[in-house]
Amino acid sequence: MLKKRIIVTGGQGFIGSNLVELLLKKNFFVINLDKITYSSNFYNTKEFKKNKNYKFIRCDINNKAKIKKILNQFKPLCLFNLAAETHVDRSIDGPENFIKSNILGVFNLLEAFKDYSIKNPRSKLIHISTDEVYGDILKGRTSESYAYKPSSPYAASKASSDHLVYSYVRTYKLPAIVTNCSNNYGPKQHPEKLIPKLIYNILKNRNLPIYGKGLNSREWIYVSDHCEALIKIFQKGKIGSFYNIGSNINKTNIEVTKSLLKIARQNIKIGKNVKIKFIKDRPGHDVRYALNSRKIIKEIKWKPKINIKKGMNLTFNWYLNNMKYFTSVRNKDATKRIGLRK
Repeated sequence: MLKKRIIVTGGQGFIGSNLVELLLKKNFFVINLDKITYSSNFYNTKEFKKNKNYKFIRCDINNKAKIKKILNQFKPLCLFNLAAETHVDRSIDGPENFIKSNILGVFNLLEAFKDYSIKNPRSKLIHISTDEVYGDILKGRTSESYAYKPSSPYAASKASSDHLVYSYVRTYKLPAIVTNCSNNYGPKQHPEKLIPKLIYNILKNRNLPIYGKGLNSREWIYVSDHCEALIKIFQKGKIGSFYNIGSNINKTNIEVTKSLLKIARQNIKIGKNVKIKFIKDRPGHDVRYALNSRKIIKEIKWKPKINIKKGMNLTFNWYLNNMKYFTSVRNKDATKRIGLRK
């Protein structure tokens, strides 16, 4: 009997590789499609690369013909789209790649899946997006009906992709669902992002760069909780729906930094150069993101399991025990400042 087949795009990245791992544990056959960029990492999939239920195919989601061929060959029950350019600072330096991947790539993926779903109506496409599409949320928490108001080229490209997906649901009856998640953290995250960057610099006895005064607030969710939510949405979610996925826990960047320093002191001897250093703020830096996740809790019966104290400890210890991970990424990605207006 054939196992249930799932395609994950962007499966060499942070959330994608964690989702692939969880799907394999749940006994799915997983096809990982990734075009291999700077943020793709074969270290992320080394533990299951020889698993008989896993297959990696190098593929750009802009390659519509190849996507069609893969869909028709493997006939997946679901396609999780996590292929995206994701770093705000990089989108400030060079928006073009974000337009190509996050908008044109999603368009080509939708075109390929549209043809496939006509012959395979039980299949679903789950498009993974971000809370950044809602923009700056100074008070309260955003529900799925909240207007989009993205602040960065990255967020705007993701907002565009969400609108594209929904237009295909309405116009072509595409069996698709959109998810908007808060800031993820956990194992296998590229060190251009805040938490792994801080951990890297702590372990390497470097100063800890923090934008502005460190008061920007984010809602943090442990990556495995996000992945569990995605699988439940595939199994129980309503076609055409949007689902916010969050923890309801907000922390400022300075709170996150101090928490990591406390965890580090419990595990290692911290070097004398490990000090907080406030640096020039990111252009257009949103002050706060915060999601209202009542819909997924009520409809899907999902809620996060990992509290932030436990999650931060798990994350720090993963990097501490996987120092080889850092040798697989460029040193400058963890140390060099990008995203300043020229």
